[in-house]
Amino acid sequence: MTGRQDWIAGPGRALQGRVPVPGDKSVSHRALMLGALAGGETRVSGFLEGEDTVATGRILGRMGVRIEAPAPGERRVRGVGLHGLQPPAEALDCGNSGTGMRLLAGLLAGQRFDSVLVGDASLSTRPMRRVVDPLARMGARIDTAADGTPPLRVRGGHPLLGATHVLPVASAQVKSALLLAGLYADGRTRVQEPRPTRDYTERMLAAFGWPVEFAPGVASLAGGHRLHATEVLVPADFSSAAFFLVAASIVPGSELWLPGVGLNPRRTGLLQVLQLMGADIEVHEPREQGGEPVADLRVRHAPLSGIEVPEALVPDMIDEFPALFVAAACASGETLVRGAGELRVKESDRIAAMARGLRVLGATVHERPDGAVVSGPLSRGGGVDALGDHRIAMAFAVAAQCTPGPVRIRDVANVATSFPGFAGLATACGMGLEPGPAG
Repeated sequence: MTGRQDWIAGPGRALQGRVPVPGDKSVSHRALMLGALAGGETRVSGFLEGEDTVATGRILGRMGVRIEAPAPGERRVRGVGLHGLQPPAEALDCGNSGTGMRLLAGLLAGQRFDSVLVGDASLSTRPMRRVVDPLARMGARIDTAADGTPPLRVRGGHPLLGATHVLPVASAQVKSALLLAGLYADGRTRVQEPRPTRDYTERMLAAFGWPVEFAPGVASLAGGHRLHATEVLVPADFSSAAFFLVAASIVPGSELWLPGVGLNPRRTGLLQVLQLMGADIEVHEPREQGGEPVADLRVRHAPLSGIEVPEALVPDMIDEFPALFVAAACASGETLVRGAGELRVKESDRIAAMARGLRVLGATVHERPDGAVVSGPLSRGGGVDALGDHRIAMAFAVAAQCTPGPVRIRDVANVATSFPGFAGLATACGMGLEPGPAG
């Protein structure tokens, strides 16, 4: 990815058709990591060909793991076993991926060698003490910059001990890092969360044969076992589907089908919130795919009403809030969001970024420390800044479908980290979206 990229977006036509959104980013990351530590060859289908997940594969390759890509969306991972990773010759570049960096911190904490995790300008500002400090309580040695940000310097050769962690903030990334470190620890590692978060790591560990106990809000495992290669079928990413669910809901005359979308119960808070707002979303053919619940979704335009978002659903939709803010700006009445302070430390301050951009487009947004009050309408076009945040960029592309004038969305290149085909799928189903000269 090179240079600045902008989009020019505006109203297209009623959205119609089938939208095959790409594979789940969280599952793709974990499939590569656990496949690398397993014995035998793990086959991954539906792999997300995004820059974040490709970066994770490149990192594992630099530690001696052979990963083949026989076709787009497919990976063959030749596992080296729990203790088979080799010392990297250089720093390991996670790009824009906070998931990759935090999970790898846990995985690398138990290795016999030193390693350094670095990232791009955005990732280099993100807080890492939340994962480094609990890992330190297990015996890990990881240094950060003075302010707790990357790079992470992981000191190898320090034995890990299982511990019980009571997390102050619900975070699937932190939980996953601790469980990955627990694979190498002596004794049992237990993680307790203030609210349940997505359980991809727990489900996948079980699929790879590692004994793990988990229920909403708690997970535990003991060291001393092995991972066994398996086949992983990655479901379509709900976070990517979210933009099309909102777009079809707010554009009159729309009807979209989204096949094979992952519906992990710890991931689909937005689905429930949109339905509370009056969205017409139907779940068809629910089934299990690679240990994950999936279904086909049909969404049709429906008038939305503002609501107070149930705080209990916030951890289950933390990545989908940019899309929700757009739905709120197109709904009648006010939408109140509380308990979402985690949005302040994502790829950007997503509360501030969405508030600023929606105000440019005519909406009324009152920021709160942990959320916002949002109301519409979107009464004008204008220029908004995605701040290099992929989800902010896609959210404003959706918002522009309901503005009376065009919207220039600045700094959208990082959409390639999670959804490189977004623009093509968006225009194919009817959205008005085209590249614009950076400026």
